[in-house]
Amino acid sequence: MGKNVLIVSASPRKGGNSDLLCLQFMTGAKAQGHQVEKVNLRETKIGYCLACEHCRQHDGMCVQQDDMGEILKKMGAADVIVMATPVYFYNMSGQMKTFIDRVYPVYPDISDKDLYFLMTSADERKEAMDTALAGFRGFLSCLGEVAEKGVVFGTGAWKIGDIKGKTAMTQAYEMGKNV
Repeated sequence: MGKNVLIVSASPRKGGNSDLLCLQFMTGAKAQGHQVEKVNLRETKIGYCLACEHCRQHDGMCVQQDDMGEILKKMGAADVIVMATPVYFYNMSGQMKTFIDRVYPVYPDISDKDLYFLMTSADERKEAMDTALAGFRGFLSCLGEVAEKGVVFGTGAWKIGDIKGKTAMTQAYEMGKNV
């Protein structure tokens, strides 16, 4: 029986480099019979966390009526969560950070999941993504029993399509296959 894989793409550009890595991961996972769904944050309406604590007092229900509630349900049902972001100014995109902040209502309940991170950067140095990776790992440290299973560093990818032909594409595909 295949696993349920949820890919969360924070690429603001359709067909952007981190988005292309998502598609490679998805292709690899589907080739092994896993069920895969991809959420494009650019196509959702997600407000910033208001830190109002309404969710803590109302069984995880946020006061905001936006797309985040449905995504949280999908996260809960997933066996594997893939989080993909372009790296801007040496950190994850604002879309990904907003998404992470909005996981607050359910973060203690996210457990028994495997997580993968896909990142792209115009910089050629893998170290340029250290701060973004630290942000992802900080998020993981707040969750229940989860396992970081892999990271893809897509370096030297600025313009749409720059990632094509780079080893990161093969790595993303292979990680998807080995979910």
